[in-house]
Amino acid sequence: MALKKQQIITEALELLNKSGLEGVTLRKLASRLNVQAPALYWHFKNKHALVNEMAEAILQMEFHDLKEPENEEPWQDWLLNIFNHLRKAMLAYTDGGRVVAGAHLSLTMANLSETAMKSLVNAGVELHQSRLIVLTATRFTFGHVIEEQTRITEQEMQELHMESFNQEYPTLTAGIEEYFSAGKTVDDLFNDGLQMIIG
Repeated sequence: MALKKQQIITEALELLNKSGLEGVTLRKLASRLNVQAPALYWHFKNKHALVNEMAEAILQMEFHDLKEPENEEPWQDWLLNIFNHLRKAMLAYTDGGRVVAGAHLSLTMANLSETAMKSLVNAGVELHQSRLIVLTATRFTFGHVIEEQTRITEQEMQELHMESFNQEYPTLTAGIEEYFSAGKTVDDLFNDGLQMIIG
C-alpha cells in the first residue's frame, strides 16, 4: 500500500515526541513506517520540508478555524487568547517550539498574523503599530516556549553552585523569588510578559 503524506507526518510527530527534533531523521522515520528512505522523498525532498509540514500539523490543532474578534470583544483579550493557543499548540509536542519557530513560509502562521493585524487595524490601531505588536508577541511566544522546552541536564545542575550564583546575581535572584513567592506560575509569567507587549 502506497504511503500517504498525512501518514508520514503523523508518524513523524510521534517520533518527535519520543526522540526530540534531533531524533527525527528520514532514516528512522522510514524504519518506523517499514519502508526504504527513498519512498519518503516522493513526499518530502529533505528533512526541512518534512519539519515545515510537521509545524503546520502542530499549528492546525489550535488554528484550523481562526476567527476575528466577535462583537465588542476587546482586541487585547482576543490577542492574548490567540497567543495562549499558539503556546498550547507548541507545548503539545516535544521541541514543538523549535519545530514551529524554525518553519519557513508557514501558511497557518501567515494566516494568524494576517488575522491578528487586520483585527487590530479594524479596532483602530495603526498598521505600523499592529505589525509590531503581532510580530513582537509572536517572537516572544516562540522564545518563551523554546526556553520552557529546554531542560537543564543533571550535569549542568551539579555544576551550578546556587549559593555562589545567588551572591553574584542578587537582584536577579531577588526578582525571581519575589515573583514566584506571590503564588505566580509559569503560565502567569507568560501572560504577564505578553500583556506588557499588548499593552
